[in-house]
Amino acid sequence: MIINHETARRLAIYFFYDKGGIVDSYVPYFLEDLKKNVTEISIVCNGKLTGEGKEILEKYGEVFVRENKGFDVWAYKTSLEHYGWEKLETYDEVIMLNNTIMGPVYPFRETFEKMDARDLDFWGLTEYFKIKGDPFGYSPYGYLPDHVQSHWIACRKSLVSSPAFHQYWENMPMIEDYAQAVGKHESIFTKHFADQGYRWGVSVEFEDLRNYSGYPLMMCPKKLVEERRCPIFKKRSFFHMVDDFLKNTTGEQTSELFEYLRYHTDYDVDMIWDTILRNYHQYDIVKNLNLTYVLPTNQYDREALEKQTADHKVALVMHLYFEDLLEESYRHVSSMPENADIYLTTDTPEKKAAIEKVFAGLPCHKLEVRLIENRGRDVSSLLVGVKDVIMDYDLVCFVHDKKTAQVKPGTIGASFAYKCFENTLSNKAYVANVIRTFADNPRLGILSPPEPNHSTFFTTIGFEWGPNYNVTRKLAKELGLTVPMNVLAPPVAPLGTMFWFRPKAMKPLYDRNWEYKDFPPEPNKIDGTLLHAIERIYPFVVQQSGYYPAIGMTDRFAAIEYQNLRHYVRGYNQVLVNNGIGPYYDQMLALMNQVFALRGSFKAVFKFRMKQYLKKYLPKGVYRKLKKRWRKMKGIDNYNGVEVQGED
Repeated sequence: MIINHETARRLAIYFFYDKGGIVDSYVPYFLEDLKKNVTEISIVCNGKLTGEGKEILEKYGEVFVRENKGFDVWAYKTSLEHYGWEKLETYDEVIMLNNTIMGPVYPFRETFEKMDARDLDFWGLTEYFKIKGDPFGYSPYGYLPDHVQSHWIACRKSLVSSPAFHQYWENMPMIEDYAQAVGKHESIFTKHFADQGYRWGVSVEFEDLRNYSGYPLMMCPKKLVEERRCPIFKKRSFFHMVDDFLKNTTGEQTSELFEYLRYHTDYDVDMIWDTILRNYHQYDIVKNLNLTYVLPTNQYDREALEKQTADHKVALVMHLYFEDLLEESYRHVSSMPENADIYLTTDTPEKKAAIEKVFAGLPCHKLEVRLIENRGRDVSSLLVGVKDVIMDYDLVCFVHDKKTAQVKPGTIGASFAYKCFENTLSNKAYVANVIRTFADNPRLGILSPPEPNHSTFFTTIGFEWGPNYNVTRKLAKELGLTVPMNVLAPPVAPLGTMFWFRPKAMKPLYDRNWEYKDFPPEPNKIDGTLLHAIERIYPFVVQQSGYYPAIGMTDRFAAIEYQNLRHYVRGYNQVLVNNGIGPYYDQMLALMNQVFALRGSFKAVFKFRMKQYLKKYLPKGVYRKLKKRWRKMKGIDNYNGVEVQGED
C-alpha cells in the first residue's frame, strides 16, 4: 500500500513512561516535530504523571494515564481498544512508538516522504537482525528473527483492517517483564505478519551492516545518524550495560554519538543531560560517555585563560595541617592563575602564622588564611570554613596537605598524595586546561583524580563504597537527593578529597548549612564516618543539580595509569586463561562467580564426607591427632584433585 504524503491521515500512539512521571525536555521536542506529520497523537502513560508533565503532553494530543502494567505492549493494546477497529480503519497509518527513542536529529518529514512512496503494509525506523537461539525463552520460532524495532512501528490500513491484526492484539497475553515484551511481541511481530504475506521495511536501511553488528542502532549509532540520516537514537545508549557494549565495541559508540550530535547537528544535547542525569546511575553515564579528560601539562591558550578567568571568578581552598609540608604545599598552590583568590585554612594560631610567612610572596589576586576548628578535618574546611564566600565563585579547586598514616611504607601514602596533586594542581598549564575544560563543558560539575589502585589501595577499584554506602545513603536522604544510588554502582567520587567543582552545582550540600559540631570529634575512624560519606556524596550532589561528574588526569599521569591498569589486567588474564577460564571477560566473571558460589557448599560437603570416611577407617588415636591439625587448616586450598560426588 502506497500513501499520498499530502493527504495521508495518520494516528500516532505515543507510549510514555517515567518512574517519576516527569516529562523531560526531549519529549516535547520530539512530539513537536512528529505533530507536523500526523493527523492525531494519542499519548498513553503507564504509571503516574505530574501535573506539569500532563500539561506539557496535552499540547500534543489526548493523554491517557493507566496502571503501570503490561509495559508498552499493553499500552498500545489499551489505546487500540479505546479507538476501536472501526475508527482505526479510517486512518491510512497507525504508528505505535515510545519515549525510549530521542530525536529527531533530522526532520521526520524526510522519513515519511521516503516511506510513503514504498508499497508496504508496515514499517519501522530500524531493524534488529536475527539472533540464533532464544535468549528470552518465549519465541515460537526458537530464535529471534529479523524484526522491526518496536520503538516505532507504522501499520498501514491494509494491515490494521485485517482480521490477522485484530486477532494478534485481541489475543495478546499480559506482559509481565521486559523479556516477555521482547519475546512475545517485539521480536515476533515482523515475522508473524510477514509469514502471512504482509510486506515490511525500514526507513534506515543497513542490510550491508548485517555482519558488522546485530544491533547497529546501539553499537554504531553515529554511523547511522551521520551516514544514513537516521533521525533517532536510543536513550539507552547512555546507560546501557557496559559489559554488553564491550562485547561488541571498544567502548567508543556512545561518546562518538554524543560528540557528533553536539558539534555536527542542531540537536540540543542539554536535552540528553536533562533526562539521563535525573534517571540513571552516574557510573554508567560516565563510562558510556567516557567522561575522562586527559589534559596537557606542557601547553595552554594564554588568551583563553585570561578571558575565562576575567569572565569567571576562580578560587582555591586548601586545608593545611602539617607544618612540615608547607613548602611543598606552596609549590602546589603556585599552579593557580595569578588572578585567582586563595583561601588557606588551618587549626592553630601557630600554624596560621607559619603559613602566612611561607605564602607571603604568593602571586595571586587575594590571599586569606583562616583559622578553623579542628573538627571535621579538611571536609569542614570546605563546608564550614569558607561557606560564607564559596558561592561567590564560578569555579573552585579544593585540596589539602596529605599524609596517609594507615599504610606503610610511606611511599604508598606519598604516591597516593602524588596522584591527587598531579591531577588537580600539576602545574600552571594543567590548571589552565582544567579551567578551559569547565568553560567548554557547561554541564561538568566536578572533576576528580582517578581513585588509588596501587599497593594497599588495589581493591579500591571494585570496592569504591567500602563500608560507606549506608552512611552515604542516609546523608543523601537528609539532603533530599533523588538521583539513583545503588551499592552495586560505584560513585564517581574524589577518593582523596581533592577536586575541582562548580559551587552552584554543589548548592544542595551547602544549603545544609553545616557547623563544626555536625562533624565527629577527633580521633576519627579511618573509614565509615560522615567524612567518608561526604567524600562520596559530592558527585551525587552535582548530579542532583543537573551536572555530571568526571575524571581528570594530566597527560603524564594518564600514561602511568594506563600502564598500571594494563599490568593488572595482563596478570589476571595470564592466570585465568592458563587455568582454562575465559578467554572473554564476561566468561571469566561468570565462571569465577560460579566457582566461588560453589566454594562454600563444596567446603561443607567435603569436610563432612571426609570426616565420616576418616573416622570410620583410621585408628582413633590417629584420627584425634588429625582433627587437631584439621582445626588449624584454613579453607580447602590444601586439598587438590578430590572428587566429591553430587557437586558440579
